[in-house]
Amino acid sequence: MESVTGRDALDALPEGLGDAVRTTAEEIAALLRGVADTSVPVPGSEWTVGEAAAHLAQANELMADLAAGQERGYGDGTPQSLAAANERALAGFEERAAEPLAGMIVAHADAYLTAMDSTAAGSVVTPLGPMSRAVLGSYLLTHMLGHGYDLASALGRRHMIDRERVALSLPFLMTAMPRVTDAAATARLTAGYSIRLWGGARFGVTFTDGAATVTARPPARPDCTILIEPVTFFLMALGRTDPYGAIARGKVFARGRKPWLALRFPGLFKAP
Repeated sequence: MESVTGRDALDALPEGLGDAVRTTAEEIAALLRGVADTSVPVPGSEWTVGEAAAHLAQANELMADLAAGQERGYGDGTPQSLAAANERALAGFEERAAEPLAGMIVAHADAYLTAMDSTAAGSVVTPLGPMSRAVLGSYLLTHMLGHGYDLASALGRRHMIDRERVALSLPFLMTAMPRVTDAAATARLTAGYSIRLWGGARFGVTFTDGAATVTARPPARPDCTILIEPVTFFLMALGRTDPYGAIARGKVFARGRKPWLALRFPGLFKAP
């Protein structure tokens, strides 16, 4: 499935991503199956379990269509426009029952993987701008993990986020970061960050007069180095956990010439 035969190697799925997409979709479906009442509210959200599951089904279909080369408009990339597009899409889609939605989530994830095998390499235009089909797969995984976490929280079940899947989400998160900066929070900011996930990846985020650049290699002399447990990093990146609580639990450490910049970092981005 993840062979580069017949396609540009740069557009092939990273090792393990296809399996992670399929497994995550199946685990979300397993959460939903047997749930009789999908009107249960999702903590920290205005959605119910049924609405969150319906959104996942629709989003997986959208990403499968994009991977297959179809053009799909969905907001202009800003959090406000994406939220409005989500609400319009949900208003036009009535299914809220757990069993059929579980099937759709898996079927559309499989459709994305099929499209990756059969469609020529190249970039696609997504709700967060152009990206390769491989990064789109990372986007799909990240999106499912975020809402899978929400569903698990609502249903009192264990979430499916782990170190390996966080690593596979990084291509999307690094691509999206410059596109989701909060202009008001980053105004006139000039600073270099080194982000280091415990036992894993590291990358750099540099702000120059408020504009963000994300690089695979951290800056040589960062102002602030943030060391963070991988699942905590993912949940903070998606706005699912409080950074101050994470610091208090010993999941985040900072060092460097300006370690206090670590407290500011999560607020520099606005998750869509």
